[in-house]
Formats: sequence, structure tokens, C-alpha cells
Amino acid sequence: MAGLIQRHGSVLVRRFLTNGKRITHRALPVVTQFHTSAQLDKTVSFHLADIGEGIREVTVKEWFVKEGDVVEQFDNLCEVQSDKASVTITSRYDGKIVKLHKMVDEIALVGKPLLDFDVVDEEGEDISSSSSSSSSGESSSDEEAVQAQAVASGAAAAATAAAVITSGKVLATPAVRRIAMENKVDLREVNASGRNGRVLKGDVLEYLNIIPQGTVKPHPTLSQRKTTAAAPCSKSLETVVPLKGVAKAMYKSMSESLKIPHFAYSDEIDISKLVQVREALKAEAVARGAKLTYMPFFVKAASNALKEFPIVNSSFDEPNESVIYKSYHNISIAMHTPQGLVVPNVKNVDSKSILEIAADLNALQERGAKGALAPDDFANGTFSLSNIGIIGGTYTHPCIMAPQVAIGAIGKTKLLPRFDDSGNVIPAHIINVSWSADHRIIDGVTMASFSNAWKRQLENPNLFLLTAR
Repeated sequence: MAGLIQRHGSVLVRRFLTNGKRITHRALPVVTQFHTSAQLDKTVSFHLADIGEGIREVTVKEWFVKEGDVVEQFDNLCEVQSDKASVTITSRYDGKIVKLHKMVDEIALVGKPLLDFDVVDEEGEDISSSSSSSSSGESSSDEEAVQAQAVASGAAAAATAAAVITSGKVLATPAVRRIAMENKVDLREVNASGRNGRVLKGDVLEYLNIIPQGTVKPHPTLSQRKTTAAAPCSKSLETVVPLKGVAKAMYKSMSESLKIPHFAYSDEIDISKLVQVREALKAEAVARGAKLTYMPFFVKAASNALKEFPIVNSSFDEPNESVIYKSYHNISIAMHTPQGLVVPNVKNVDSKSILEIAADLNALQERGAKGALAPDDFANGTFSLSNIGIIGGTYTHPCIMAPQVAIGAIGKTKLLPRFDDSGNVIPAHIINVSWSADHRIIDGVTMASFSNAWKRQLENPNLFLLTAR
């Protein structure tokens, strides 16, 4: 009479074959599964896991192992790189590497084989051998002993399997976790002696006092950790600061700005004549109570150009797909303050002189430095300018302040060699300007024409006399 133990659901079934007839005997529920087949294939394919951020493919940048190497769990295998980050892939198995599916600089797909392992368990034996704990050659007396053990502890073992805590933060092989589960051991309470803090079978046996304490020697990596001063956790060096005030307002405005399709246009302006005019008027402006910089000229030139191209002084009503033209020129000026970047505006520039604009700018800067800007200082801006030149740089890509449709950023003034009308090389004061426009309603020709009108006044300051207020 030949016997065969099989599993049906959670029930261990023993079938006997007698004179060609099959007799079935049912036992109590059990947890342990027995295989009666021949030795399993011990080669396991290691698939590239999902590394997050929606990444579906990566490039293999470096292999830390080669075919034939023996590795342990959590050893570094390779470094892969996506368009967002570099990630180090570690081993999930103990065993020998038998094949690398990808070479350096080749593309690896998530969910596809990366390499193959000849897998062994913690004691160095083939995993297939340990998994085939009951073979067809075992005696029926051994089978009966196993069944008797299942009868005695089946229900208790099933309850234990559901209750045992095997935290994902504890490094241990499935074999060690099985021993811990069977003995109701929380692996987090066991002192780990394996490589990089992995819990070994010997650690669990010492915990259970089955073998003498100190039998298992700590892995050298643990000794190095003990002798090296513990570095502070990177998280302890981080400070979390919630956005509020000006920073929160900038977050909201820039989030809205990036929904706008930006069109960029840049140019170079020779302000050598403007430099002379400002130098001549600077002392007189101070005598009248105003500090005269180049910015009032830039602002007034923008207002005059807006009269020629009123669409640049509009706003876009997206829900109604309408353009709202503004007859007033409230030009917003980006300012750096102790509270952060603010963008108040000078009201009614179109009806003010350069000296009046200078006085308004000075007042806004003073209130900004004290954190005393009022809501009205920010309301109803129609067009923006940013003078990044006071910090440095030449060209930039400024972000539109919605619902406005255009902004300009002015670079640093530089003294550079240029040719005059006679072909002679002369020193020239050069600035660069970068414009951004809402390309849903402003085309390239309009923005370039507006820039030329602005440029023409700065290169020939006498034109301001024609529109002086």
C-alpha cells in the first residue's frame, strides 16, 4: 500500500492506494506544506521592482557583481538611473549569480528579469532542498509522525501564524522568520548578529536558550559600527518650516503662473545716452526728495510702449475666453524684502512724470523693507518689470503674474565694446532684457514690436520729452 500526503485548501489529506482503489483520510488543518515531487529548480530570476515616481524603465549604470559571485541578502547588486534619480538595487536572496540579463548602459524594464540567482538558504544549502522537506522516498512512519504533529498543533499553529509580528524593518531570511513564527518570537526583540544587522537562525536559537549565549559571533560590519562614532541621523539635521505669509502667496501665484503657456523674447539695449541723462539729473532729483535710479526710466518707457500695444496691458479671462483691456497702467515691480519676494505696483504710471514714478518707487521700497506694504499696494497690477540686474545676471525667463499677460526682466548693466556709426570701437553701456508673454493671446510679432518701442526710448532718452507728464 503506497501513501501520499497532499494539501487541499487548509486541510492535509492522506490518500492510500490499495489494489488500485483510492481511500482518502482527512486530518486537521495544518500550516506546514510538504512537497513530494522531485527536487525543484533552484534558479530564480530577480525582476526589477517598481522604484516609484511612475518610472517604467531605467539604464544600468554600474554592476557591483559579476556572474559566479556569491552574494547575501541586501548586498548591492547594481546602480540604475532613471530620468529622475539614481537607485542602488540590493539582493533579495542568498546565492550565486548565474546570469546578468543587462549590460552597462542597457535599458532595463520594471517587472522584467535583471539577473538570475542560484539560490541557497541561510545555512548554505540549496533552497530547493530545504523546500522539499518531504520526498517520495520518505517512509510511511515519518509521514505518520508528521501527521500526528499536525493533529496536535494544527489549530494553534494557524493562530500563531496570524499573530506573530515579523516587521518589514527586520532583516531576516524566510527560514529564520519561519522559526520565529513557530516559536512565537518577535524578531524585533532578537539581537541581530548577521551582516548589516540581519537576524540569523543562531540569534533566534540563542534567544530561545536552545544554544548557549555568545555562540553566534557578530558580523564584522556590526563591530565597525560599534567602534565608529554614530553619525547624526540626516532627519535630525532637517528643519520643517510651513509656508506662510509672503512665501505662501508666492507659492500660490507661481503655481498659477506655470499654467500659462509662456512665450519668451530677449534683446540687447545700449543705454549709454540714458546713463549720461541720469548722471545729469541725479543731483536735481535728490534736491527734490527722490532717489533717481534707472528703474523709473524703464517703467515710464514701458508705459509709453503699452499705449502703442494695449493688449500687453490686458488680462485674460480664461473661463469666458475673453481679453480685458486696461486703460490704466499699474506697473508691478518685483522687489526683494526681508519677508521674501513681493510685487507691489506703481499706480497710474501713464499719468505720472519720471520724478513722480521715482518717488513712488522709493516709498514702496521703504515700506517693503519695513514689512509695511498694504493690500492696496498689490491690487490691480496690469504689467510687471523685474530688475534682476541689481543682483547680477543677464538673461532670464521671468514668470507671468496671473492674470497679467506679460512681464519683463532687466539684466545687469555692463560696459562692453561696440561699433559706432563710423565703424569705430567704443565703450557702451549694455543691458539685456527678457520678456515673457501669455502666448494664448500675444504672438511673437506683438511682443517683439513692444520690446522695440521700449528699447527705442531708452536708447534715445530725448523721446521722453515728447510724452512728459
